[in-house]
Amino acid sequence: MEDRRTPAPEADGIIEGRNAVIEALRAGTAIDKIYLQKGETDKTLGHIASKARAAGTVVVEADRRKLDAMSRTHAHQGVIALSSVREYAGVEDILQAAADKGEPPLLVVCDELSDPHNLGAVIRTAECAGAHGVIIPKRRSAGLTAVVAKTSAGAVAHVPVARVPNLPALLKDLKARGIWVFGTAADGTTSLYDADLKSPAAIVIGSEGSGMGRLVSESCDFLVRIPMRGKLSSLNASAAAAILLYEAVRQRL
Repeated sequence: MEDRRTPAPEADGIIEGRNAVIEALRAGTAIDKIYLQKGETDKTLGHIASKARAAGTVVVEADRRKLDAMSRTHAHQGVIALSSVREYAGVEDILQAAADKGEPPLLVVCDELSDPHNLGAVIRTAECAGAHGVIIPKRRSAGLTAVVAKTSAGAVAHVPVARVPNLPALLKDLKARGIWVFGTAADGTTSLYDADLKSPAAIVIGSEGSGMGRLVSESCDFLVRIPMRGKLSSLNASAAAAILLYEAVRQRL
C-alpha cells in the first residue's frame, strides 16, 4: 500500500535527486532555482550546474542541512530544484501592458523578499489593486514557486512578474523612462499621504528583516513612511505593499 504520509518528489514543485533534475532540465521544465550542495565536487552535479546556468536558471550553493530540511524524499543526492509555475515576464512586457490600457504604470518592486508567503501575498494585492506588474531580483529572493502561487490565490496567473539581475540598475532605467520611484522606509522623509502616486510609479518594498538595501534606497526618488500609531515601528512587507498600493488606487480613482 502507498504511504500517503510521504509527499511525492514533485509536491509543491520540489524536484529532488540527480537523475530527476537532469531529466527536468532536458525536458525544458521551467526551473525557478537549483540548490547544489556546497563543497561537492561530483562531476554530475557540475554538469547540472553548467546546464542550468546555460538555460539562465539561478544556481545556489547550500549546505547539506538546508538541503535536508527542504527534502521530501530524504534522498536528494546533493541537488534540489524548485520548478516555476509560469515563465517570467520582461520589464518591457509590464510597461507595454500599462500602455495598452492607457494607464500610468503602477509597478511593485520587491527588494529581496525571501519568504514565499510574503511574495505571494504581495502579488495577490498587486492584482487586486490593478498594478501592472511585480519585479523581483534574480538572487536572494523567493521566486514563482508553487508556494508563492498558492499564497497568491491564483494571482500569479494574471500579474506579470519580471526577474532582473540588478535592482539599482532597474530603478535607474525606470526613472529615465519618467517613472517615479517610491521606497518604503520607517525613517522616510515623505509621509504616505503626501506622496503623489497618480503619476507613473514604482513602489519598492524592502526585505522582511532589514528593509531596502542601501543602493536600492539611494536609487529611490522618495522614501515614504507609513504613519505608525502603535508601539511597533514596522509592518509586515506584504501589509506595507497593500497600504501603498491602495493609496495609489484611491488617488487614481
